[in-house]
Amino acid sequence: DVYKRQVSTQSTWGKYLFNLYPFLFKMSLNRDQLIYLSRVCEQTERFEDMLEYVKQVVRQGQELSIEERNLLSVAYKNSVGSRRTAWRALCTIEQKEKSKNSQHLNLLANFKSKIEGELTKFCYDALDLIDKQLVPNANNSESKVFYLKMKGDYFRYVAEYAQGDEHGKASSGAGQAYKEATNIATKELKTTHPIRLGLALNYSVFYYEVLNEPTTACSLAKQAFDDAIADIEQLDEDQYKDSTTIMQLIRDNLTLWTSELNDEEEEDDTNVENV
Repeated sequence: DVYKRQVSTQSTWGKYLFNLYPFLFKMSLNRDQLIYLSRVCEQTERFEDMLEYVKQVVRQGQELSIEERNLLSVAYKNSVGSRRTAWRALCTIEQKEKSKNSQHLNLLANFKSKIEGELTKFCYDALDLIDKQLVPNANNSESKVFYLKMKGDYFRYVAEYAQGDEHGKASSGAGQAYKEATNIATKELKTTHPIRLGLALNYSVFYYEVLNEPTTACSLAKQAFDDAIADIEQLDEDQYKDSTTIMQLIRDNLTLWTSELNDEEEEDDTNVENV
């Protein structure tokens, strides 16, 4: 019995040290080591660990390289993305359960609230980092647009699930960030630049999904697509794949949204005729 208690105590202490050790270890790493481990975390899909490593790079106060910037984006996007997917799935399940007057609605509501809490934590963590570190340290227009677009995205993610005043604040924050990014991008970035195109894509999604303004969403997306097509010969070779991929996404959205708008107009016409 004494032996068992000793082993148990040693095991508990060992776990404590094991849990504490990575934190201490990461704090002692230099920039190159942090970036290396961030890449390893990406390859092994340890995105929350990846996020902690990249945030330490950000807090060193230097301008991020393009690779470092992308690593940060990937870490946040995947940490938040899995939770956004879970939240949407829960909303679908909840609707089905409501139609059956299920006795499990409270359980679902509590679980959805838990997911929303996690989303809030990650989103506002990103927004705090953007405002206090990333934008102030951005030394060129491309970086500023990238981070302001990112700011708009994470406010938009909050607006997807938030209610009342919180929804209004998140929606307003997203709109302001996207607008500021667009003003800089229009002046400083080529129409075919992937960051400018990605901004237009996400800004149009914001209008469509959050503000429920499909006409404005289509207009914004179409303008970005048409401008890029007109300047397609200016497309840099190293940006070709990224830019054309985003252009295809914009076109796909336009096709879907235009179709839905046409369907609504036909329904409206039918209703008028029936009257």
